[in-house]
Amino acid sequence: MRTSVTGMLHLFHILPKSPWPILSAFSAFTLLSGVAFYMHNVATSGFLMLFGLLSLGFCVFCWFSDIIDEATFSGFHTKPVKFGLRLGFLLFIVSEMMLFFGFFWAFFHAALCPAIEIGSIFPPEGIYTIPVWEFPLFNTFVLIFSGFTVTWAHRAVSLGSFKESIDSLLLTVFLGFFFVLLQMFEYWEAPFSYADSVYGCSFYMLTGLHGCHVIVGAVFLLICLIRLLRRHYLTTHYLGFVFAIWYWHFVDAVWIFLFIVIYCWGSW
Repeated sequence: MRTSVTGMLHLFHILPKSPWPILSAFSAFTLLSGVAFYMHNVATSGFLMLFGLLSLGFCVFCWFSDIIDEATFSGFHTKPVKFGLRLGFLLFIVSEMMLFFGFFWAFFHAALCPAIEIGSIFPPEGIYTIPVWEFPLFNTFVLIFSGFTVTWAHRAVSLGSFKESIDSLLLTVFLGFFFVLLQMFEYWEAPFSYADSVYGCSFYMLTGLHGCHVIVGAVFLLICLIRLLRRHYLTTHYLGFVFAIWYWHFVDAVWIFLFIVIYCWGSW
């Protein structure tokens, strides 16, 4: 679809005025302020965090609803627009990789150059690591299998097989939330806490950050499942689902590396 602006034709559409960017910024500021106040034991911190979280979720829902309307019903997402969206999402995944890189760097620094304060050994004395071949290995199989099921769903959508795509994507969403439940149970049974030296801090930071990404990815796929049920996707029009698949494979890859480094190598 071509849009005319000042007498010029181009393949991009002019975005209407939207309140969601500024409202999302204020909501994120409120949420982070609540977190900072919570760390300083301010009485109203809980209310600020809850209000910021709910308002941010509402803004994200409305903002993405507008984007879905533009792509699905208005036909504004032409090939150049889709190219820009793909490039932007790839850069977003690269930024997520850099985030994990920083925390893995901290773990490797503590493991390869253990400080004298922790006895110059890693894991520190008194830390009983989680057995690798129990919950961690089972969780790895769950997440890897979810990678196969989401690829199955992708193929089914591209071939126009509606029932097969629904079944495979539903299974993927189930496996994602099942992984989170298993991770929570692992935390409950863990013999160390976040405050137990640099090992506990690094372990919970990396696995917890990854768990947050799994939750986001599972919600992302759940939204794609709802859109699939509402017949938003065609065999040539499912870019939002492609982004969810990219994100989920990124989550899979990070977990495999995390399993090898944190659970296997880090517990020797």
